[in-house]
Amino acid sequence: MYSIGEFAKKIGVSIQTLREWDKKGILKPIRSKGGHRYYTDEHYNEYMQKNKPKKRINVGYARVSSNHQKDDLKRQKELLELYLAKQGKQFKIIEDIGSGINYTKKGLKELLQMIARNEIDTIYVLYKDKLLRFGFELIEEFARLHNIKIEVINQEEKTDEEELVEDILNIIHVFSCKINGKRSHINKKIVKRLNEDVWN
Repeated sequence: MYSIGEFAKKIGVSIQTLREWDKKGILKPIRSKGGHRYYTDEHYNEYMQKNKPKKRINVGYARVSSNHQKDDLKRQKELLELYLAKQGKQFKIIEDIGSGINYTKKGLKELLQMIARNEIDTIYVLYKDKLLRFGFELIEEFARLHNIKIEVINQEEKTDEEELVEDILNIIHVFSCKINGKRSHINKKIVKRLNEDVWN
């Protein structure tokens, strides 16, 4: 038998919280003749059963920029599945088709919601920019606050020139989708010129 103070300390809540739970019928104690609240091991087991931590899973995140890259998306998913299976833990693969600077993708939203609900142990991506082109560190910090790790499987570094070109091409791609067809040829020329200047 535990006094209200002893039981509060045992389960890590305040005495006031236990009083509130009593009033709301969440966890009803035994009352003595003098009106004092007492708790038993049965109360403890009831509390632990209701509040046992959720089992967290690993998540693999795969992304490509457009529909014509679906073969690459399939390859990413297969590699992630093989890698995560070796971890010996339940896992899920989340996939997206969309730009790395598009923050409204369905899969990315699902990933953020899972982070917020503390459902993930570790997030795996093949490359850093597959998660986000800009803002990776922001997602990483958000995950860290929930004690979730992000593991980049392939740590191969790109040159500054390669990263700059890819960033510019992604920005052009996003804005290209927002202008009318008469100007689309201008964007194609810009992309072609950027590629020629850097890779040649």
